[in-house]
Amino acid sequence: MTYSEAKAFLKAASERGSILGLERVRELLRLLGQPQEKVKTVHISGTNGKGSFGAMLTAVLTEAGYKTGGFSSPAITDVTDSCRINGTEITQERFADIIGIIAPVCDSMTEKPTEFEVLAAAAYVLFAEEKCDIAVVECGMGGDTDATNVMESPVLSVITNVQSDHCGFLGNTIAEIAAHKAGIIKKGCPVFFGDTAPVALEIIEKRAKEMSAPLTVIDRSGVTDVKYSLEGISFRRNGREFATPLCGSYQLGNTLNVLQCAEILGKNGFPVSESALKNGLLKTKWHGRFEILSRDPYVIFDGAHNPDGIHFAADTISRYFDKKAAILIGVMADKEYGLYADMLGHLIDKAFTVKPDNPRALDSAALAEVFTAKGIPSESFEVLTDGVRSAYSYAKEKNIPLIALGSLYMYREFTQALMELRM
Repeated sequence: MTYSEAKAFLKAASERGSILGLERVRELLRLLGQPQEKVKTVHISGTNGKGSFGAMLTAVLTEAGYKTGGFSSPAITDVTDSCRINGTEITQERFADIIGIIAPVCDSMTEKPTEFEVLAAAAYVLFAEEKCDIAVVECGMGGDTDATNVMESPVLSVITNVQSDHCGFLGNTIAEIAAHKAGIIKKGCPVFFGDTAPVALEIIEKRAKEMSAPLTVIDRSGVTDVKYSLEGISFRRNGREFATPLCGSYQLGNTLNVLQCAEILGKNGFPVSESALKNGLLKTKWHGRFEILSRDPYVIFDGAHNPDGIHFAADTISRYFDKKAAILIGVMADKEYGLYADMLGHLIDKAFTVKPDNPRALDSAALAEVFTAKGIPSESFEVLTDGVRSAYSYAKEKNIPLIALGSLYMYREFTQALMELRM
């Protein structure tokens, strides 16, 4: 199978939409020989922070000498970016080979798998074929019925946090959403919760007790000398120095989560030295999370797309810049976008709204109206590249930063348009 044929196969699968449930993917994996049981897995759920946490932990495990698989969604640069070995996305040829194994099996099934189910299965096949020592696997949405939630005994289950998102699928309350996230907890397997929100913690504690799963909760004591800059974040934990090049203010919490999870993994067959821990964090690379794409003017992309993410994006912007910014934003229609003008308004010189390339995306004009209604100058664009061009020119002319916020589905098109402008 060629790469173009693999992408065409996935496009056909995508027309089935998003269907929660594990029946199809379990049948697919059974027919493929249960590859998900052939590799030790760290399974990650949570509303925000999954990708950054996974990237950091992958870098740390790789630095410690383990061959480490990685799966995350959505793909940021290309579909191959969903599947990585030691932090590096696989080649188009390798991806096509894996889909070539899976496609005929899918075609033989009465109820055909969805696109995400195919991608999740592809990741497990890849990790098994590559004989990975460990894999870091991120849920797509929720937890209990997510297509990644198919392994019997993860070496560690991680729930980064629980906030309001994907309410149409997961419920309208934190308790309902937490119940879905807690569905990744497996009998007797360690679980880590990277937050202390009482309602969510109660649900997760109850599930962990039911499953006899040892639970560890984030401990932020002993953290001192925290320093934030556009070069990254540094701090001390119990007197030991750590740093990450990821500069979003929320990355401090993600880094602390990684430190605790490394301790848990060390007790479960995957010891990590302090030098591997420190060097792995320093070597972490991750796209789309307060990522600096240009410094003249500053152009930054942050995949904040729900209220919690927007809150932390606003905190980071105000922490690093003392002038208002041009904001380019595009989100899905199922987000609580009506809140975003109030959350970001004091930081915005002008808003440029766009529509990400996704069937669930919100119309750019509707998003612009939210900002206009709050007295914030705004302009909508039907074509994303037109919005990027206008926002970049505006920011450069006024010598202010351009901050792109919203769906990661627009990352690739945004970066391509920016590259053309800077050539």
